[in-house]
Amino acid sequence: MRTCRGGVDPADVRRSPEGGLVDVLGTAAMVLDAEGRIALWSPQAERLLGYTPQEALGRFAAHVMVDEEHLDLVLRLFSEVMSSGEAWSGTFPVRCKDGSARLLEFRNMRLQDDRGDFYALGLATDGATLRQVERDLALSVRLVDQSPIGLAVLGKDLRYLAANPALERMNGLSAAEHLGRRVGETLPFLDADVVESAMREVLRSGVPQVSHHVEGRTPAAPDTDRAWSMSLYRLDDSGGQVLGLAVSLIDVTDHHRAAAEAERARHHLALVANASVRIGTTLDLEQTARELAEVAVPELGDVAAVDVLDSVLNGRPRRTEGPAFFQALAVVAARPTPVVGAADPPGRPAQYGADRLITLCVRTAKPVREPYLDAEKLSRIARDSQAAQVLAEAGAHSYLAVPLIARGEVLGVLDLIRTDNPLPFTEDDEVLACELAARAAVCIDNARLFRQQRETALTLQRSMLPSNHHRPVGLDVASRYRPAAARYEVGGDWFDVIPLREGGSALVVGDVMGSGINAATTMGRLRTATQTLSRINLRPAEVLRHLDEITAGLDPWFATCVYAVYDPVRNTCRVSTAGHLPPVLIPAGGPPGLLDLPAGAPLGVGGVPFSDVTFDFRPGDRLVLYTDGLVETRDQDIYARLEALRELLREPDPSLEESCDRLLRKLRDPSHHDDVALLMAQVRD
Repeated sequence: MRTCRGGVDPADVRRSPEGGLVDVLGTAAMVLDAEGRIALWSPQAERLLGYTPQEALGRFAAHVMVDEEHLDLVLRLFSEVMSSGEAWSGTFPVRCKDGSARLLEFRNMRLQDDRGDFYALGLATDGATLRQVERDLALSVRLVDQSPIGLAVLGKDLRYLAANPALERMNGLSAAEHLGRRVGETLPFLDADVVESAMREVLRSGVPQVSHHVEGRTPAAPDTDRAWSMSLYRLDDSGGQVLGLAVSLIDVTDHHRAAAEAERARHHLALVANASVRIGTTLDLEQTARELAEVAVPELGDVAAVDVLDSVLNGRPRRTEGPAFFQALAVVAARPTPVVGAADPPGRPAQYGADRLITLCVRTAKPVREPYLDAEKLSRIARDSQAAQVLAEAGAHSYLAVPLIARGEVLGVLDLIRTDNPLPFTEDDEVLACELAARAAVCIDNARLFRQQRETALTLQRSMLPSNHHRPVGLDVASRYRPAAARYEVGGDWFDVIPLREGGSALVVGDVMGSGINAATTMGRLRTATQTLSRINLRPAEVLRHLDEITAGLDPWFATCVYAVYDPVRNTCRVSTAGHLPPVLIPAGGPPGLLDLPAGAPLGVGGVPFSDVTFDFRPGDRLVLYTDGLVETRDQDIYARLEALRELLREPDPSLEESCDRLLRKLRDPSHHDDVALLMAQVRD
């Protein structure tokens, strides 16, 4: 590269654009000889004072530009400059060609040529213009220095050229420590690549970027996250040459934190609202617990477990000291992880000592939060040392347990562990977990109470059904009872085989409308009444008439029933129904068919007559009695389902037991909402 003497690159020498500071000031230059005559006169002097060179050159400057009253002062000042060589500067009134007076700012100094002759150089500018420029400059400086906004100027190489005091305070660096350095060199905590990329784009395009969000830390507060609103705009001179880049920074940390807090609160409310919808969709205890765990993952923890006290499930008083016995209901993880294997498997009871964190949680009915886990704390979480080792290897680093409390009783615990999420559990997490647990606990308690009621009803139901059949005269019988799925209440279905005094047998299947303990109790009363009525040799229609009267007295209960009496002497069967589905008769060697019977009204309607029908029931014939839970579904027509039953019965089975099992397997969905009673009878050869 070529350089001029002194090391100046010729490329740096260029014509300055008009409109610069010198042009704004309009500085005039004039040279006087030792006697005070004008020797040189610039165009700016002509524009400023109005005298052409022809009118000014060769004349005494004092006579041209100074009023008579100021003449002595001017001559004295000129003499001092020429004799001493000291420059003089100041403000002085000057007479213009048009006769007006103008206050000019002067700079006077002595010059000497190569022959030793002295001259005086005078530089003058309009005082009002200079005052305006000075005011503008002072305002600009004060504006920058006193601004609460951080301001900086960077060159085209993105190195600092200037930084104001506000920026010094923000960054914790003096202006001198900024100069000549890039953003990443002064603020290593920022994502400098992103910031400088935005700066280069503004330099290239000239399009400002306003309110660019930046987060990071500075030497002023190296342990605190801060947020700034950064604006960038390019600086061009009057000729369009790019000078560099201006940066303004506003600290918006408080606003950013408030917005983040509001966003967290909104997210928490959304999560709680979502939990209200997702938790408790059924009265199934395990499903409710799993719904709680699924809501908590991964929003709160990477792994969630729901454990309920064994005493709560079994209706025993809760122990207040010693070890605690739990039953795991659900374990959910955000992704496959060994932590799940280290947790207690759902459905299996577990015992935890008094020093364990889960025990502490249920004993105190308060959350237990361990932001950071070490070996000792892991040993107080895991069920044994091997599980603790698995947790450590899987990266478990933070733990939170909150009690499940409903109706003033501690039911169990929601356990949360973080492995992938690097942040420890905070107080906010604890509050949110408690809110979820409080809402879910009521659902879990409802499911628990429902299960207890269902198990009580089921026990009552089973106790009232015949545990084994007597061997009826001339008949082989098989029966089945299946309660509704776990999430539904037990119904009032029943069956019975009653020996009659004349040697025959009564075959009964009934269904009390409704569910729960009351339905099971009503079923038991009707079964007892049926057994009593069967012993007084009444026709089936008469039995149903009496049962109808009894059921009407149990208002508001209703029931359906089919009552059949087999006569082994005549090989006949007399049947009457009360709003029940028709039995299926399978003649020996013939196709099965639904008995054509008067349907009758359900028991409990009252005052409705019943009738019965007699048909042959010979050796090898089979009769199938059932409740609607065997055939009814929500998505198929009842007639289609009855036809499906009839088709299944076309296939002969070696035994009645096998036929019962096949019908239940083929027709009944295990998750069905209704219970089933099934009774099959076959005339012995």
